Amino acid sequence: MSLVMITGGARSGKSEFAEKLALEKGGNSVLYIATSIPFDEEMKGRVKRHKERRPPFWQTKEVYKNLYDVISKSNAKVILIDCLTVMITNLLMEVDLTWEKVELKEIDNIEKQIADEVDKILSAKKDFKGDIILVTNEVGMGLVPEYKLGRIFRDIAGRMNKKVADVADEVYLMVSGIPLKIKG
Repeated sequence: MSLVMITGGARSGKSEFAEKLALEKGGNSVLYIATSIPFDEEMKGRVKRHKERRPPFWQTKEVYKNLYDVISKSNAKVILIDCLTVMITNLLMEVDLTWEKVELKEIDNIEKQIADEVDKILSAKKDFKGDIILVTNEVGMGLVPEYKLGRIFRDIAGRMNKKVADVADEVYLMVSGIPLKIKG
């Protein structure tokens, strides 16, 4: 029973590495939780490529909130969540605000709601009998986003990544398709 976090930049090989680990640890007993919402043709294409790459015998759930409910009901050996930063994006987009005018108090409330969702996922680690593999993007190593919403996202995602890494048994940083084990 372990929590493995896989982080890295865009197109660094995070999902492929996570899928390889899930197959090694869980074989045909894997629940793949996809957090994306395919809202345009590009996203639909990405989802299609991910589905084609995964073994057909894996169970898939497309959901980005209330993941604790899905995890707690699963009897899979491994749950692969792909990905935390997309989940955060979806939760941010649920909020109807003028982001350029949002006040710090509102941002703090939104972050608390997102942190509560992440805490529930982390609490599932105690109840779930198998391994959880969580994919996320490392968003803090690039340029500071020009727009306020981008900075809000980057800051929240960074803090949620830290929260997960703090309790993860293993953490991998993907660089150009190479997994670097940085914890565990």
